[in-house]
Amino acid sequence: MDKAALAETQGPLKQQYRDDPESAVVVLKADGDLDGSGIACRVQTAQAMVEAGLHPATGGTGELLCSGDMLLEALVACSGVTLRAVATSMGVEVRGGTIHAEGDLDFRGTLGVAKDAPVGFKDIRLSFDLDTDADDDTLATLHKLTERYCVVYQTLVRSPEVSLTLDRRATAQA
Repeated sequence: MDKAALAETQGPLKQQYRDDPESAVVVLKADGDLDGSGIACRVQTAQAMVEAGLHPATGGTGELLCSGDMLLEALVACSGVTLRAVATSMGVEVRGGTIHAEGDLDFRGTLGVAKDAPVGFKDIRLSFDLDTDADDDTLATLHKLTERYCVVYQTLVRSPEVSLTLDRRATAQA
């Protein structure tokens, strides 16, 4: 997709959202089930059902996906798509490159071993190595706009209010 095609595709959406801000609010959803065996959760993705389980540092075998890894993968995917869209919109050629995300987890928190150890990532680092001829000022703008418009990056940075509910499944009456 080139700059003109992106503008043609996004232009009507941008105008719609200016005219009707409520139409820009979309509820994204993810679903999983606990009906499998072991300590795991099956998650439905757009492409397939995947199974997540314990990380080896918490007693897992490493055969199942780790949700922490999935979070970093979502960050890589979102920031990569965002960078591509921003570069396309700016008319910056990015021939290729790599994206790397890593995060520091202290599993003492998750396992309840140390109350002072946080549960969750302490630090996350995201880096790009781009194949481009863009100058430093252009790269700085690309960096700034990728940070600004990446949904996953901004969600992590801004920490939205999150709630959890736990209900008992209704069972069939005999």
